[in-house]
Amino acid sequence: MSNLAESQLSSEQLVDGVLLRAFRDEVRLPDGNTSVREWIDHPGASAIVPVLDDGRTLLVRQFRYPPRRTFLEVPAGKLDEPDEDPVEVAARELEEETGWRAERFEKIGAAHPCIGYSNEIIHVFAAHGLQPTEQDLAEGEFVEVVDLALDEAVRRARAGELNDMKTITALVYAAAHVNEQADAA
Repeated sequence: MSNLAESQLSSEQLVDGVLLRAFRDEVRLPDGNTSVREWIDHPGASAIVPVLDDGRTLLVRQFRYPPRRTFLEVPAGKLDEPDEDPVEVAARELEEETGWRAERFEKIGAAHPCIGYSNEIIHVFAAHGLQPTEQDLAEGEFVEVVDLALDEAVRRARAGELNDMKTITALVYAAAHVNEQADAA
């Protein structure tokens, strides 16, 4: 197998934002030439697929500024600290965004959604044993909770009606997880 790795020669920080940092790096390519890589440092996130006992899931509808439109998504949130446990983030975000608490979380996958320009990783969890609590949105956060049969959510994702990548990925993972559980029962 050949060595495809690129090595960093220099790095310039372009943005030091609230959520993201952007860099322009000069890199040495495998053939010895140099090139430029612009990339975004992201703290990582957790995404949750709540699995209710009756086969429904909970999604959130919210406006996303960069594409300037509203999306139907799985609940999710960023890691606030570099060493924060992704399952703790999942528990916090599930309750804050949906007003539901889970007895247990199962990690069902992880994905790098933007490998061409970001180091972000999203940890995906299925949440089981759900109990209603109180929604506790952060200041400036506006979401509507939508309950939907899990198979209908997957159908909508496959039909292109849901087109947020973390949601599509999480729903595919969740469908496989639920099918594995059913097969094991």
